[in-house]
Amino acid sequence: QVQLVESGGGLVQPGGSLRLSCAASGSTFSLYNMAWYRQAPGKQRELVASITSGGTINYADSVKGRFTISREYTKNTLYLQMNSLKPEDTSVYYCNADPLVVGWKASWGQGTQVTVSS
Repeated sequence: QVQLVESGGGLVQPGGSLRLSCAASGSTFSLYNMAWYRQAPGKQRELVASITSGGTINYADSVKGRFTISREYTKNTLYLQMNSLKPEDTSVYYCNADPLVVGWKASWGQGTQVTVSS
């Protein structure tokens, strides 16, 4: 099972940018579809963006045109570049790894807090 560690969260003003990173270890990075989720207080966890092992990308409508997901295989790392941040983007952001191999388990990171406020 892959282990995931997120970093890069913090406090940013509206309109600002942050880049989240998710370092994967303990398994073969290329055998996982990867995604970023977020969860605000009192709300359900929601999918923000996903990228398959083959590079197919999808975004939630709320972040299209502002967020960019990418993965770097040489570093076993997933990224989320977040631009034009809004207060409603404030959440804990989680990295998720969904395995391509039947029988392997999905993994979650511990989460990183993103707060957008003036």
